[in-house]
Amino acid sequence: MNKLSLTGTVWVASDIHLGPHTPATALAFHAFLDQACAQADALILCGDIFDAWIGDDFALTSPPPWLATTLAKFSQVSGKIPLWLGRGNRDFLLGEPLARHVGARLLPDQVCLDTEAGTILLSHGDEYCTADRSYQRFRRVVRCGAVQWLFLNLSLPVRRRIADLARQRSMASNRHKTMSIMDVTPSAIDQAFSACDASIMVHGHTHRPQVHHLEVDGKPRTRWVLPDWDYDHDGMTRGGWLTIAAGGLQLVQAHDQAAANGASAPSAR
Repeated sequence: MNKLSLTGTVWVASDIHLGPHTPATALAFHAFLDQACAQADALILCGDIFDAWIGDDFALTSPPPWLATTLAKFSQVSGKIPLWLGRGNRDFLLGEPLARHVGARLLPDQVCLDTEAGTILLSHGDEYCTADRSYQRFRRVVRCGAVQWLFLNLSLPVRRRIADLARQRSMASNRHKTMSIMDVTPSAIDQAFSACDASIMVHGHTHRPQVHHLEVDGKPRTRWVLPDWDYDHDGMTRGGWLTIAAGGLQLVQAHDQAAANGASAPSAR
């Protein structure tokens, strides 16, 4: 198991799903980055930062304006506090070249964090959804080094078309899956806790922010699920992050932040 030691206050966020059609989400996320620089000692983004990622060369050669702005913000953050970028099921092709470009470090897929709140098992979380067998088969294929090499050697237009097609098929398939299948599998959570000497797990992916209390191997454990972000579509605004400090963990969500500012949650449009 990969290990990482961080001191002070650590902020963790996930599932921002940035893209060309999420301008309001991007603005909220950029404000969050400014806030992290002022209040946190380190920032971890553990996957699905982007709604799709077709290769670092796309970002390093001629990024569209929406992406260039976010990369510039990342560089500002890394100039002030350590920044860690994780990979999710949407942006698993994020690589070391992109991380170096913005002064960040690439987060391993699973890592044991040694923090002032204790040892924490951190990941994106999609690996725990083992009941979704079709997705797990897809995950094994696209995480194969040879498959990634072949994909990254295609032209950018072809990669975009493949990514769009894969996303369309995924959305169509998910409409026929039960919520329990797309959530984490309890036995997978138990196995992960058993493999890591941690009493706390943190992950995203499921878009179901909550704190779960359970017992594994006769010991009390806590599973914290991070919120996803969406400021661009109808419905309640979503977003937030986890604060890890000596006093413990705290989940901050968009509506909590709005209430603290003396206002209702911002409009989703």
